[in-house]
Amino acid sequence: MNRVVILAGGFGTRVQHLLPGVPKPMAPVGGRPFVEWVVRFFAAHGLRDFTLATGYLADVVAAHFATQPVPGVRVACRLERTPLGTAGGFLHCVDPAAPDDTRWLVVNGDSLVFADPRPLLALVQSGAADAALLGLALPDVSRYGSLDVAPDGRLRAFREKQPGAGTINAGVYVFPQRLVRTFSAARPLSFELDVFPPLAASHRVAVLPVAAPFLDIGTPATLAAAEDFIATHREHLQAPPP
Repeated sequence: MNRVVILAGGFGTRVQHLLPGVPKPMAPVGGRPFVEWVVRFFAAHGLRDFTLATGYLADVVAAHFATQPVPGVRVACRLERTPLGTAGGFLHCVDPAAPDDTRWLVVNGDSLVFADPRPLLALVQSGAADAALLGLALPDVSRYGSLDVAPDGRLRAFREKQPGAGTINAGVYVFPQRLVRTFSAARPLSFELDVFPPLAASHRVAVLPVAAPFLDIGTPATLAAAEDFIATHREHLQAPPP
């Protein structure tokens, strides 16, 4: 069983002045909130069960998805009343009673990479990896930092931001239920700082390299590019009529 958690609780400090009264993942793009396009992308690849980890202006997100605007899928919202960190927000959405064969796909609500998630899920389902994440090759990784990946595809470490080409963390992760149960109870809890470093040291965390269109709407320039980004790649989406 595959379930999706979308992290949609951040403040969006750099673009907040452009989105009065609207949390960053709800930025209007192509007539719909950006995060709805995220749901539509994964729905187009067969995912049906979504939970949104919400925080800042959570009522705006909840009101939109209360109408279940994406056909054929279920979208629930889970409010974090205090900042829990990226991994803490994810764990707040996890059902501890979920079956052992559950796989959790974790994605960001303010970015989208048009890479088929099924090969990533298959790495964990098959047992080839204990956990997995998408790695995206970019000519300049200075905004994001980069991944240190072993020749066999295993994650070794997250590297600090520095100019130059490299592979970035695309913000798409898969964890099996059995591994999620071992995560720290500390809050706030960060994937990059608190979860992946010990996991990489003790488990096989696979990095699946992809070359795919990617957008993070975290800056004014990239937010302005979102309209064209969605319009150009509508074939990847479970999209309504234009």
